[in-house]
Amino acid sequence: MGKDILSVGGFTILRRIGNGARSTIYLATDDEDGSTVALKRLIFEKPDDHRFFEQTELEFKVAQKIDHPYVRKCYKLRKIRSMFRVKELLLSMEHFDGKSLEETTTLSLGDVLLVFRMVAAGLNAMHQRGYVHCDIKPNNILINKNGAIKIIDLGQSCPIGTIKSRIQGTPDYIAPEQVQRKTLGPKTDIFNLGATMYWALTGKNVPTLIPKKGTLFARRSGPGSYGPTKCIPPHELRRQLPIGVSKLVMDCVKQDPAERPANMVEVMSRLDLMIHSIFGSKIKANRNVSNNHRPAP
Repeated sequence: MGKDILSVGGFTILRRIGNGARSTIYLATDDEDGSTVALKRLIFEKPDDHRFFEQTELEFKVAQKIDHPYVRKCYKLRKIRSMFRVKELLLSMEHFDGKSLEETTTLSLGDVLLVFRMVAAGLNAMHQRGYVHCDIKPNNILINKNGAIKIIDLGQSCPIGTIKSRIQGTPDYIAPEQVQRKTLGPKTDIFNLGATMYWALTGKNVPTLIPKKGTLFARRSGPGSYGPTKCIPPHELRRQLPIGVSKLVMDCVKQDPAERPANMVEVMSRLDLMIHSIFGSKIKANRNVSNNHRPAP
């Protein structure tokens, strides 16, 4: 690693731990208090970098308003100037030693539902503070070896009721209202969450209004009007999935926001029932096994 990045902006860089959009993430220590942080570093190289700088500043602003164990905290934002212009941004964030959901392949159905219950709780906390995340996807959910989670990357977040001037989101998880540049709100996060659950349960992606290359689009209604191909319910792709789980996912990814669950609290409540059903059945089964192996009196 070059000497020019071993110490920068009041931080000592230890090693690179990841990459983001036009950014590099390092494990670092804060020279002021010695704490260990994740440090996002952006260097201005071309005009298009302006929007990534704006997203990083937004991430810091929103994170300052959210205090929840499932949402990654941001501590400091440093701007490094050259010739009166900001040439570099440093964002120090809570260091969380975990892997993204996309990298985690050994979760049981019960564990998957527990992860999404925690994600829903974190998103609900954002909604209570008046913000929508707008980019929930497998890469933005971190899980550690103890099963704890963090929602990361608040760079596309916005106040509830925002109409964005351009399309923002990840094609495989983006909600219709994001593509159509309509009003965004908690139900936008519900769609993104549902699309992420669909992927986690089936290994497939929900058809969205931004198709992958080769994805078929079907005519919906009216000349020149197209929409995504029909979404196959998860239990039809994975027969072992409970109908209730499949129905929740399908309700979350309804094209019309009005047809989705009313709010994230409803999603949490439905997940609670399924989690209780799965783990309650396991506890009962374990008790039966234990009773069957007790010695005769």
